[in-house]
Amino acid sequence: MKKNKGVDTKCVHSGDLIDDRFKGATSPLFPSTAYDFIDVNEDKYPRYFNTPNQLALSKKIADLENSEDALLFGSGIAAIFSSLFSFIKSGDHVIFQSSIYGGTLNLVIKEFKKFNIKYSLVDSFDLNDYEKEIKSNTKIIFIESPSNPLLKLIDLKSIAELCKKNNLISIIDNTFSSPINQNPSDFGIDIIIHSATKYLGGHSDILAGALASNKKYIQTIKESSINYGGNLSDYTVWLLERSIKTLSLRVAKQNENALKVAKFLFEHQKVNSVNYPGLKSHPDYELSLTQMKGFGGMLSFELNDLDEAIKFTRKIKLIKSAMSLGGVESTICSPTLTSHSKISKEEREKIGIFDGLLRFSVGIEDFEDIKNDLDQALSQL
Repeated sequence: MKKNKGVDTKCVHSGDLIDDRFKGATSPLFPSTAYDFIDVNEDKYPRYFNTPNQLALSKKIADLENSEDALLFGSGIAAIFSSLFSFIKSGDHVIFQSSIYGGTLNLVIKEFKKFNIKYSLVDSFDLNDYEKEIKSNTKIIFIESPSNPLLKLIDLKSIAELCKKNNLISIIDNTFSSPINQNPSDFGIDIIIHSATKYLGGHSDILAGALASNKKYIQTIKESSINYGGNLSDYTVWLLERSIKTLSLRVAKQNENALKVAKFLFEHQKVNSVNYPGLKSHPDYELSLTQMKGFGGMLSFELNDLDEAIKFTRKIKLIKSAMSLGGVESTICSPTLTSHSKISKEEREKIGIFDGLLRFSVGIEDFEDIKNDLDQALSQL
């Protein structure tokens, strides 16, 4: 019986592209956009998602997500768009968890109406509330766990079972967890999406997206996505493959640091609240123990108002004020001014995002240095 390789080994070796000519230790790069078409089983072209580098990295991501296959995209939102529009048409209905990435929410609010696609936003994480929204034309339930930026969790197994019971497709944005901390396919989720710009890239210098699923769904998405033009350049594919080799090491350190940071902020008198599933005070702490292997490197905390949040970000020195996440460096941002800026204040507050909230992506620096920077900035409020 073939034994599954460990996650560290998968990060390094899954989907290896062998250098047969020079026997190099790293994957060779094939940047060509023109391949022979004579006596081949399939025409190769970057937009067809089937160049040597694309296929090799897709295998690595599929292995990390315990899935059959994967696809690579030019951004996370391209992966999200393709996963949705490959399965829905005019007149269909999709159910979304309301507390999702602001870019996804903006896509739904701004674009669905152009195609006469209906949607429901569910404010709670109660399975019954999702079941109530299912209609005869519902095709997909789209979730995010932990959610961005409030770090709320939803029961993955229950959502997957609900979808299968009603012949729906379940999709999750797994960016915040990474494949190291959570594998939604183990709980029956159909399609797993990543903004590979974040943890998979890990160095704040790559823009990419990825999704993993079974071969049937991947083929459906591929056939549609060829027409959308959202494929990833092979140069970036090569860089992303290199980055993923250290993914498990980076995430382990970020998990460790984030738990310490969350505990420190939770006790700080200038901080009103902290959202982190690794805190026993978190309402979803027990659920996190059943479906997450690590609590992640993301947390959020709330100050009094936007002015105080802006003042704080101007006082930090080591931590960078930046709008992305998942890099080796610690970064912090205001969702009001970044990820959720394209939706109204009323819509933000409806899902629990208030102006004093700050989202913190904890890096791999020494914890004491991170803590000292937070403390000196908070002391000036």
